[in-house]
Amino acid sequence: MDNKDIINFGINTFQIEIEAMKKAMNSLSESFAQAVNIILGCKGRVVVIGMGKSGIIGKKIAATLASTGTPAFFMHPAEGMHGDLGMLVKGDVVIGISNSGETDEMKVLLPLIKRLGSKLISIVGKADSTLGRESDCILDASVGKEACPLNLAPTASTTVALAIGDALAVALVECRGFKAEDFAMFHPSGSLGKRLLTTVGDLMHTCDAVPVVNENDTVENAVKEINEKKFGCTAVVDNNNKLTGIITDGDLRRAISKYSSVHQLKVPEIMTRSPKMIVKYELAAKALHIMEEYKISSLFIIDKEQHPEGIIHFQDLLKFGLV
Repeated sequence: MDNKDIINFGINTFQIEIEAMKKAMNSLSESFAQAVNIILGCKGRVVVIGMGKSGIIGKKIAATLASTGTPAFFMHPAEGMHGDLGMLVKGDVVIGISNSGETDEMKVLLPLIKRLGSKLISIVGKADSTLGRESDCILDASVGKEACPLNLAPTASTTVALAIGDALAVALVECRGFKAEDFAMFHPSGSLGKRLLTTVGDLMHTCDAVPVVNENDTVENAVKEINEKKFGCTAVVDNNNKLTGIITDGDLRRAISKYSSVHQLKVPEIMTRSPKMIVKYELAAKALHIMEEYKISSLFIIDKEQHPEGIIHFQDLLKFGLV
């Protein structure tokens, strides 16, 4: 068998699964909206159950729901028969996933789910199955055939079930008005959480660490401040302590090439006016965006009177993992 044949097997798998997805998309109906409304009205948690490959898909669906504002977890049906059913409480909603709708371990749980009064949503390949008949809401996950050449291994059917779970999660995100900041609350240690939760104030240097000179100072004093504070720049303030400019290493190099001696020059003669600045309540990700857009390495943080109260350097963002 040559490589072209192997590639064609892959393409054929995609084609079968794409057709299955199209069928599932065209089958979405009022029952999908009903399922979303059942979950929105849930007083407890969403409990996802499924055996085998359906169970693996169920774990992913539960994880997606939980990370997007819908309390959810996966319960293995076999473990449920041996005590884990105690995880299910009144007010929960159950999502059952099964291609055949006749999985033995699932069927055993159905009367117990009903006894608790839990609503049952099924993602099922056969609506006229035990699971389908016992469900309050049926989501059609039927496929014409599996991508498996033997038409046995769950392939297209699990892809469709996964997509239906994703569609539920996305619809719930929209209905709840779930925002990126809310998502970050469930991912505080990841890069997304850092970008959406970390403010400039969390990372800035303050007090004596901030390089500052007055407009009446000489360039010589500015050089000393830059060397001492080691940010490669210094803020320039007026007599009211308002930020009016910045002197950078680049400003110093340009001044040296322009003047025969720079040390006794006054700071305003070489400073860059109207420097980029930010307030401490802004996200650190915005500070990074400004630095990248204007190709600068430091930003001064100002208060509402435009007094400098901190400085943040590109290296601070790099060390924290925002870059």
